[in-house]
Amino acid sequence: MKKTVRILCLVIVILMVAAGCRDGEEGNDETDLNGEWTGSIEIPSQPLDIIVNLNNDDEWNGTISIPVQGLQDYPLSSITVNGTDVAFFMEIQGQQISFDGEYKDETIEGDFTQHGQTFPFNLTKGGRVEESEADLLSVETDEGTLYGELEKPDGEGPFPVMLIIPGSGPTDRDGNSSGIPGNNNSLKLLAEGLAEHGIASVRYDKRGVGNNLEAAIPENELHFNQFVNDAVNWTELLEQEEDYSHVGIIGHSQGALVGMLAAQESNADAFISLAGAGRSIDEVLYGQLEAQLSGDLLDEVDVIMEKLQQGEEVQGVSQELQSVFRPSAQSFMASWMQYDPAEEIAELDMPVLIAGGGRDLQVPSSEAELLHDAKPDSEKILLEKMNHVLKEAPEDEQNNMETYGNSDLPLADGLMDGIMVFLNENEFLE
Repeated sequence: MKKTVRILCLVIVILMVAAGCRDGEEGNDETDLNGEWTGSIEIPSQPLDIIVNLNNDDEWNGTISIPVQGLQDYPLSSITVNGTDVAFFMEIQGQQISFDGEYKDETIEGDFTQHGQTFPFNLTKGGRVEESEADLLSVETDEGTLYGELEKPDGEGPFPVMLIIPGSGPTDRDGNSSGIPGNNNSLKLLAEGLAEHGIASVRYDKRGVGNNLEAAIPENELHFNQFVNDAVNWTELLEQEEDYSHVGIIGHSQGALVGMLAAQESNADAFISLAGAGRSIDEVLYGQLEAQLSGDLLDEVDVIMEKLQQGEEVQGVSQELQSVFRPSAQSFMASWMQYDPAEEIAELDMPVLIAGGGRDLQVPSSEAELLHDAKPDSEKILLEKMNHVLKEAPEDEQNNMETYGNSDLPLADGLMDGIMVFLNENEFLE
């Protein structure tokens, strides 16, 4: 992990008296700017998802929401529209925070500035899938409604169905992250591949992303088991539906551990781990940091991890480590550390497939070996050229990473075949 520049943290204070919206400078009335815009501020290592509503009734007014920080419909203090130039501002505790962008082809892109620091931001008109565009399901949770997309095969059911759980970070149901330019659509391709073989699937955006943007849990209140509860709720919903003959779970990366834990609490008929770690996150993370840090910083990582494992909060984290161990993320990290994937997968009493890639930069194929050793009756496929987003990739890091934003690349050769052999052998399609 690279040493980070100073990471911006928006200080959100809900004022007792909200500032009123007012029109900005004279400009062209771009009526197609009206409506909801969704996107993110591209802060390094921690993109911040936002929702902006713009409206022009004689004068421009609008609001901004930042779900992960608990900010909902906060009024914009000024909006300026001049041709294709769009700027809007918010005032918090006397500070003016600005968004200076350009409108083109249903997008607004530009610069976000606060405290003299500037980061790119991007917004897309709508951004969330409407019911007319996709077959959406919903599930009620203690922390709000979640929406998922159903992919169905042609023909009449009942069909077997797989729940597809996304990986770490601000990841959507298609396997894309706002922190990475472009889309790989790995999980969308997976769902489409399953449908071609007669298997339905449900995949969902993580909280704070896409259709589930408003279901975000503030970072300082988030715990790992909330991800597990979401997956359990989805699994139970599918188990109750008569349209599905069998219910299985596929977890990618962090979602593999989420899926293991959800499978223990449900009646799932099969479990598939894609690029899932075989060690606890503290071991995985330490290995990544050890390769990039040394001296005092690495010693500090040791101390931080030891305290987090004991449930203690750590103050005064060095700036270089803030992107990983910032105070607001510590409780989540501590809760994640409590789970050992090797121990959890051994508890499963259903057919298990473990898939790993030889060119995975995040989770090497040795992690798949650890999972298989922990559950010897599982089936295993190792694809030499597959990387973390389930595509075939070159060996060098730069070209490997370029596949993360290329939706034209298919899934790695052999992955879908391996999944179907496993499901057929275990009578999942019957």
